[in-house]
Amino acid sequence: MLLFSPDDPCNTSRLFRFLREVNDKHGLRLESYQDLYQWSISDIDLLWSHVWDHTGIIGNKGNHVVDTAATPAQNPCWFSDSAINYAENLLANRCPDTTAIVEVAEPTSQNPKPTPVQISNAQLYSLVADAVSALLQCGLVRGDRIASYTSNRIENVVGFLAAAAIGCVWVSASPDFGPQGVLERFDQVRPKLILSVDAVVYNGKIHPHLPKLSTLLSGLFTKSGQSPRVVVVTSGHGALVDTDAWNTEWSTWDAFIETGRKSKLGRSAQGEIEWKRLPFDWPLWILFSSGTTGVAIVHRAGGMLLQSRKELLICADLTEKDVFFYYTTTGWMMWNFLIGGLGICPIVLYDGSPLKRPAHLWNLVDELGITIFGTSAKYIDELSKVYTPREHNKLTTLRHVYSTGSPLPPVLFDFVYQHIKENVLLASITGGTDICSLFAGVCSALPVFRGEIQCRLLGMAVTTFSAEGKPSVKGESGELVCLKPFPCQPVGFWPLPGYADDASVLAAKKRYHDAYFAEHEGVWYHGDHVLLTESRMGNAGGLVMLGRSDGVLNPGGVRFGSAEIYDVIDTCFSGPNPPPKGHNVQRVVDSLVVGQMTEDNTDERVVLFVKLGEDEKLTPETAHAIKREIRVRRSARHVPCSIMQVGDIPYTLNGKRVEVPVKKILNGASLGSFNLGTLRNPEALEEYIGLRETLREELRRV
Repeated sequence: MLLFSPDDPCNTSRLFRFLREVNDKHGLRLESYQDLYQWSISDIDLLWSHVWDHTGIIGNKGNHVVDTAATPAQNPCWFSDSAINYAENLLANRCPDTTAIVEVAEPTSQNPKPTPVQISNAQLYSLVADAVSALLQCGLVRGDRIASYTSNRIENVVGFLAAAAIGCVWVSASPDFGPQGVLERFDQVRPKLILSVDAVVYNGKIHPHLPKLSTLLSGLFTKSGQSPRVVVVTSGHGALVDTDAWNTEWSTWDAFIETGRKSKLGRSAQGEIEWKRLPFDWPLWILFSSGTTGVAIVHRAGGMLLQSRKELLICADLTEKDVFFYYTTTGWMMWNFLIGGLGICPIVLYDGSPLKRPAHLWNLVDELGITIFGTSAKYIDELSKVYTPREHNKLTTLRHVYSTGSPLPPVLFDFVYQHIKENVLLASITGGTDICSLFAGVCSALPVFRGEIQCRLLGMAVTTFSAEGKPSVKGESGELVCLKPFPCQPVGFWPLPGYADDASVLAAKKRYHDAYFAEHEGVWYHGDHVLLTESRMGNAGGLVMLGRSDGVLNPGGVRFGSAEIYDVIDTCFSGPNPPPKGHNVQRVVDSLVVGQMTEDNTDERVVLFVKLGEDEKLTPETAHAIKREIRVRRSARHVPCSIMQVGDIPYTLNGKRVEVPVKKILNGASLGSFNLGTLRNPEALEEYIGLRETLREELRRV
């Protein structure tokens, strides 16, 4: 079903302007997005070279782009004779009359109407220049790691840009992470400096952060015998909320910046930042996988810049007239995605809960003129139960809504168009921490179809393979793979060569290979189960996300994604529509579906866990209705063998259902085998340990 179609994209979109430039430069006759996409994955060197030129990348480009004969598994070098600096490109706009960042905090009883903080592009440049000098004064050099354990604030962005300016590697963890989980991550990379905050606000309450910081630092010292420098940002929620936790060796942000302002290290006589232009493949930041392992994924600066500019300028068509907001923590890759908007348009940082006051974010759309509103599928699902923006807000400036983190079910596409705005571009996007960008997602020149991601993005040679490693049959789902190299491919897992002993580097290389290339020879295996749709209206085919491949269900050898079950639950039992008619049929608050192996490990059965309203008990009528709807809307093979009520559904801190750990628990794993610090509600897993024996007993009776 067509939900949205852009107005005259051939004449109004930047995508088609880019297409015409490609035609002129290379003597081609490309007419549609499908034509452009096919060219972009056939001539990847020409595509990425043209993206560099079209988006105005600052730096020395050189003559080399990539070895077009290389495979993704070879992880080839990109633009090998180039020299660039990521921060230099983001700070190219230094106009004092244009806004760079707007910072907004969640209301609290102490501050019910927090005033947004705005800084101009000129002010941002000045702050970064002072921070650069301060870092150099601290003795930081390129390749050193700088870590953030703070909230979504202007100071955090300044710290990152200053780190990138001198070639340091940025590492970040959200303050809602427990110190043990952060320790397991930061200990891998041994930061020389940590930027923190004294307090955070969430759910309308102020939470002291210094005790968590102290616990983290104590753990780092125990493991390495060294303590990083510490800079603490005063949050404004109360000066140093817990003064007893303050360490006199720490520095406040203001004192840190003043040190840089006085020293002026790393600046020319005119006060200009002396940028460290480095190779394209230079490490920019380290992200940690959102699963329980916390693998340290290193991303190349050039790849992040080039991919971001392609996605935001060419595909999404952002301009200086936009205002770009994404609800994210500093520990989720969408923070990095949002930062890519700097220099293009104002970006909006939000610190706090998105749903304590459901109207708050939508009021900000009207107050700040937000045009691009980014969030997660989980947020849209929760919003659909409590608030309808269209009834309460004007939303006249809103033109794009982005959703990621998990598949966006068709019923939530309906909610957006019926209850947020009917003439908005809703872009479900997919990529993830592994590439810190997108394989498929938004294109302002293309239509939106119900339940589908718009398109595979330029230069990303995405297709699907069967479990046997062969291209999927037309119309059948499969594993998402990428057949050709792409510049946002991680440079590797930490540690990289030169940062540790040979044995550690070799082990990291093996983990990297095993993560992406062990499944299918030579091609990038992403771990998503998807369905490619046929091209319609020139879009080169969209995608339907069916869930993570490692959470793929396989009863009787029939593979399908967990999203196929969630879609039925969302549509029939937990969405805006009432549950199916029937005596004692209840509304499902949340759900989780996994596969449980049979006793002989030769097959698996589908187990569905459901969370109901407070004090409700699952009725046989509800269980029967769920099975009936799944059978009718999917197939008999999809029907769960067991439906069990639970008190809570476990989620990662980034809002993703924790399917794989629950599956492993049901099949014998212990809690000790998981990094619980990455979970929002780790205590929820205890219940599944208790249910394991009940489910095993069910298996024995089968």
